[in-house]
This record gives sequence, C-alpha cells and structure tokens, in this order.
Amino acid sequence: MAEKSAYEPLLLGDNVRKSNKRIPLFLFSVKWALKILMWVIFVLWVGLLFIFPLELGDQVLVIWSNATSHSLYGVTGSIFLLFGGPVFLIAFLAILQVAISKEAEVQEKPAPKKARFRLWTFPVIVDGPFGVVSAGEFIGILVFSVFIIWIASVYIIQESSKLSVIQSLWEKSVWMLEKTGLHFGLIGLFCLAFLFLPVSRGSVLLRLVDIPFEHAARYHVWLGHLTMLIFSLHGLFYLTAWTMKGELIKELLDWKNIGIANLPGVISLSAGLLMWVTSLPPVRRVQFELFFYTHQLYVVFVIFLALHVGDFVFSIAAAGIFLFMLDRFLRFFQSRSTVDIVSAKCLPCGTVELILSKPASLHYNALSWIFVQVRELSWLQWHPFSVSSSPLDGKYHIAVLIKVLGDWTEKLRERIMNISDQDYLKDPLLQPNYNITASVEGPYGHESPYHLTYSNLILVAGGIGISPFLAILNDILHRINKNKPCSPRKILIVWAVKKSNELPLLHSVDMASICPRFTDMLNLEIQTYVTRESGPSLEEGEVHKLGGSSVFPIPNGSAMSVLVGTGHIIWSGIYVIVPTIGLVITLGLLNIFYINPFGITYWWYKGLLFLACMVASVVIFGGLVVGFWNYWGKKVSKTEVPEDFEKEITQSPLTENNENSDHESFTSTIRYGERPNFKEIFGSISEKWGDVDIGVIVCGPPTLQTSIARECRGQNISRRNNHPIFHFNSHSFDL
Repeated sequence: MAEKSAYEPLLLGDNVRKSNKRIPLFLFSVKWALKILMWVIFVLWVGLLFIFPLELGDQVLVIWSNATSHSLYGVTGSIFLLFGGPVFLIAFLAILQVAISKEAEVQEKPAPKKARFRLWTFPVIVDGPFGVVSAGEFIGILVFSVFIIWIASVYIIQESSKLSVIQSLWEKSVWMLEKTGLHFGLIGLFCLAFLFLPVSRGSVLLRLVDIPFEHAARYHVWLGHLTMLIFSLHGLFYLTAWTMKGELIKELLDWKNIGIANLPGVISLSAGLLMWVTSLPPVRRVQFELFFYTHQLYVVFVIFLALHVGDFVFSIAAAGIFLFMLDRFLRFFQSRSTVDIVSAKCLPCGTVELILSKPASLHYNALSWIFVQVRELSWLQWHPFSVSSSPLDGKYHIAVLIKVLGDWTEKLRERIMNISDQDYLKDPLLQPNYNITASVEGPYGHESPYHLTYSNLILVAGGIGISPFLAILNDILHRINKNKPCSPRKILIVWAVKKSNELPLLHSVDMASICPRFTDMLNLEIQTYVTRESGPSLEEGEVHKLGGSSVFPIPNGSAMSVLVGTGHIIWSGIYVIVPTIGLVITLGLLNIFYINPFGITYWWYKGLLFLACMVASVVIFGGLVVGFWNYWGKKVSKTEVPEDFEKEITQSPLTENNENSDHESFTSTIRYGERPNFKEIFGSISEKWGDVDIGVIVCGPPTLQTSIARECRGQNISRRNNHPIFHFNSHSFDL
C-alpha cells in the first residue's frame, strides 16, 4: 500500500473519488448569519433571566409591558412573548439552519495538522452523581448553578432589606419565610422552562445542536432533580410559615379566584414529589415500571400548576411545555402504526436480531436509536435499542440486536423460538396466531454521523454494546466500496465479553463481501477479551458460526411511519410552525369571543383556558399537519419499488454464517481470562498514532464508560506534543 501523509484521511485519497460538492457562497453566508442571529437571541434571553431580579429587570419588564400589554392578548401575551418568544424564534431559525445543512452536505474537512481539544469530547468529571461530564457540559452546569445562586441571593438580600419596617421578630420570620417561598417558586418556573426541552425526542432544537436524545435525557434528569428540589423548598417555606401562623389546613385548602390558588399547587407538588421519589436511582433501577408509570403524572403536575399560578405566570414556562406536547403528539401517531418484522432470529449467544421494514424516505445513521414495542408481549412497554445496521445496508430495512436480559426480552425469545418450531407458518391462515407485531418510535440520534469525521477511531464495547459498532463498521465499509466521503482510516475495536459464544456477533460481519478491497484502504485491528473463560472452547481453527433459529413472518406491507421529528426537515419544520401560529390564533379568538366580552378574571380559570388553547393548537393544527405529512409519506412509499428488498434481507450481515469471510485480512486477537488494560492500550496508541485526533466511542455499562473517560482524561492531561488527543464519546442509553 502506498505511503500516505499522516494527516491526510486515507479514504479521501487517490483511491476514493472526492466529492466536488461545495456549499454555495449564498448558502454559506445564510448559514453563518442564522447561527450568529440565534446566538444573539439566546444571549439576550439568558441576559434577561440574569437581570430579572434586579431593578434593571423591573424597568425592562415595565417598559415591555407598557409597549405590549395593551394588545389583544393583554399581560399574558406580553409575558409569553417575552419569555417564550425567543424559544420559538430560535426553533424557527433552527429549521432553516438544519434544512440548509441538509441541502449543503459537503465532503469532510481534511484532518487538522495538529490535534485540538474540543469542549464536548473532553471529560473533566468521570465520577460522581453526574456521571461522565464533558468540559462543555461542566460549563453549562456551572452557568446554571451560578444563575440559581445569583437569583436566589438577590431576592433574599432584597427582602431582608425590607425587614426593618416590621417590629416583631415572629412577624419578620413569617414574612421572610413566605417571601422566600414565593421567590423559590419563581425560580422553579425558570427551571421548568428548560425541563421539557431535552425530552422532546425529535425536537428541532436538539437537531440544531446535534445532541441526541439519549444524551439529552441526562440533562432532563439533572434539571428534574434541581426543579423538584427548588419547588420542594418553595412548598416547605410556605408550610413552615402557615404552621407558625396556625393556618396550615386553611391555607392548604385555599383556592383563590384572584391570586395564587394554594390547593392546586399542593396537588401539583404532590404529583411532582411522587415522580421525583420514584425516579431516584435506588427505586428506578429496581422498579423501572413503577418509575415509568408514575412519571405519567407529569400531566397532573402541569395541569394543576396552571391552575395554581394562573395564565400569565404559567406563560413563563409555557414555550418548552408546548414544544414537548408537539413532540409527544407526533410520537403518539407514529407509535400507533404496526411495523412488519421481516426477520426475527434467535442467536445461540442469547441475543435476538430483529429486522424491521422501513420506507426509503425515512433516513437514519449508524448511531441511531429506535424504541420498540411488541404488542404480543406488552401494550405498554417500550424499549430503546441502538441500530446494528448501516443505512447503506439497504433502504428498506433497519436492524437491531437485543440481548436477552430480562422478562420482556426472555418472552420475546420464547415467542420467536415457539414460532420457528411450528409448522403453522406454512399456512398463512394460521399465521396471525403465531405472528409478531411491532410498533416503532424513531429513529433518534445524532443529526450527523460524527464517527465519519474522525480519521482515527477507537471503539470500546462491553457485551451487546458491540451492536452500534457493527453498524459503524458496515457504514464505513460500504462508504469505501461506494466511493462516498469517509474519513476513518485507522480503527481499533476493543470488545469485552463474558463468554466465547458471543464472539460470532462481531466475526460474522462479512467485511470482504461488503468491500473486497477494504484492507488496502483501512487499517483495522480487533482486540477481543473473553473474561470468564480460561481458553477457547472450540477446536483451534474452527470458525465461529452465528447459527440460530430464524423466523420470516408474512409481511402485511406496513413499514415504519415517517411521522418522526428527526425525519424530513421540511415537514418537521411545518409541524412546529403551524401549531405555534395556531396557538396565537386560538389565544386571540379566546380573548375576542370569551375572556374580554365576559370579563373573565379568575386566575386559575384563565390558566386552565391557556393550557386548553395549547392542547387545542397541538390537536387541531398539529393534527392537520400530521394528516398531510402521513399522506405524503404513503404517496412517496407507493412510488418506491423495493425490487432489492428480499436481497437486502437475505444478505443482511447477521442473516448468514459467513464461513468464507476473510478474517486474516486484518489484525484480530482473542484473549481469554483477562480484562482489557486500557492504560496499556491507550498508552500504546499514543506512541504509535502520533499527534492526531482520535475519536473514542464507548458503548457499555456505566463502569466501562467511567474507565474509558478516566483514561481519555488522563492521557489528554499528560500528553506530549507528539501524542494524540482522545475525544470521548458515549453511545449508551442509561436512565
């Protein structure tokens, strides 16, 4: 193989046709203008939150209210526009940004001459309650913490300065407790404004910043703990003050028409506390279903919060809640449709492979996730799985590997085994009684396949964590074979398994069949560690076979629905914009024909009406878009002629025993009775690969992620000038 520059991506060299696609100057300019504009809006919005408790914030609020509160929408519209407007505006601009990025996809940039640190891939905290935290995440945590401490301190200082006019110490204590509780409630609303954004799985905001749902879920967990802590303090201060006044029961049951209604607040806080307690790790890990079902109380929490504070206070946090409602409504429609399981296979290593039908118009990448429900097992349980197929494996299917670890997966394997043992499949009339019906949400994940941007990759997997790396490996091999832009030229796979019967999962990938010349283009090394066996159980030289029992159910023509927020960006954008405009129209009509003519003034009632307008906008205007979107998807699917569909399935990497695979064309070692020494592995790579950026992707249990993050951090801190920088990336879904 000809010698190449250490910094030139090998796959973009002479043997691979370079993409001549370049961003036109106009699109490039628009893209940067949008990015700058969104940053300006975000900084101004955050600045508003910081100055809100100050006298300057009061002045800004008065000026804004005087300028906008005389409109049809009144004070509620003024507050909603001030706090929710920037969120919607950034979302609208994000649609354009993502659309332009999709239209102007370009060839990967050449690798930099020197390795460079990146905030989001440099782990600074590897132990503790937050798990592995990157430098970028740490800055975010720090800024948010400073904001909470700042606003709480300002309010406490302001209220303390007013104590001099109160003579009695007892009255001072009660007054201070109530004022502190009031301000903690407001701070909790600010936190609530962010709380629902990370769990909007298909949100255009997540697509904008390229944060996949499995990572964003962590931010929701962090924000959830903080929000409920603050709301708990809010309630505790009031309970203490009411107890001191001897009016506890009276205040708890109080439901004011004008002002804050206490009883709805008690109900909302109770629902929140129940969600919080069952989400704590000791409860969630043992009783996940209890956590999942009690978390549906968020509906009660939000409804009674709106009743508690009224419309204009609730509007502070309404934008994030509205975007979540849009996402949840769309997911409801996608999850209602059934999906053909075109192949189901039980492997000897205790793993199930499902191949699901999808339309060619629904795109995903090798780092995507899907949520799967099998209705014959449960109508309520949804389980997340990373895909094990590359989008280049075929346009009409997507595959997942499922490790049999719990009751649901054990039932799935038993059902597949029972079907495969029956002769009923020979008779289509008896098929329904022995079929498998799936529903799917997704795909979700990174907006862009970041694994293709690194010239050097280290993939570390534990057990079934090898699944996404099969997709990555297939993706890279297909790209080499099809002359598509692709940066990786050195790949090290480190895989730890308990027993050798799991080895066929990796060694079954027929790399030579996918890309016969890949050894001339790719330096691949695989290190496998079998931790619970002292030696090979097979005779030396015998090929690991995949084996297993397969089921090919009779398809009914149902593929995955295109109704997903991470799908077609134009439809996703329309789905956000139209219901938002619908909300403005609905609120306007409500004020014109009901609130203003009839003089509606009750806070709790107006809060309920505001929330009802949000729901109506999602159902009516969002439902209208969903209908047209679904019609478009079906129309496009009819024009697709999947002539190669059967070929796709039969040639899927895990559907055959690849006994003729060229396993000698790359370096592969299997070590028994030991675990990988990551310090030694990373140290050796540092010496051999030089001053380059190395993408490290980990998929496995939290302990494995912690070990790799610690090693990346240690190597980066102690690196010399001619050593690489290790960029830590986690591909694990851990709630």
